[in-house]
Amino acid sequence: MRHDVTAEVQKSEEDWKAELGSERYHILREAGTEAPFSGSLLEERGAGTFHCAACGAQLFESDAKFDSHCGWPSFTHPEQQQNVRLLDDRSFGMTRTEVRCKRCDSHLGHVFDDGPGPRGTRYCINSLSLEFRPSPSPHS
Repeated sequence: MRHDVTAEVQKSEEDWKAELGSERYHILREAGTEAPFSGSLLEERGAGTFHCAACGAQLFESDAKFDSHCGWPSFTHPEQQQNVRLLDDRSFGMTRTEVRCKRCDSHLGHVFDDGPGPRGTRYCINSLSLEFRPSPSPHS
């Protein structure tokens, strides 16, 4: 089921920290990055959807995921572009495009223009910024 993010989620940083735990808080709220090849969703190959770990907004479908060999889960595109916000990121002496959840303004990762297919984009996303929800089994 596709849906647009409508209601923004706003919480105090203390509430986010208590809810997310230290590792997720560092990535989602402080724009941190997990170590490459360490994320639990890097090898996830099941059918389903990837949601924001902070607010639950639907972000990526499993059919957009591909193995980019970069060390983080990679996607060709978000399920709905309006569910993410893209921002210029000039940190660490580089120019990149940061990807944030539009609903709660949490940091997800970065997008690059070296992906496969007609879009040519690679959304390089931290596993800790996502929750994977498997598709219901057709036999259940």
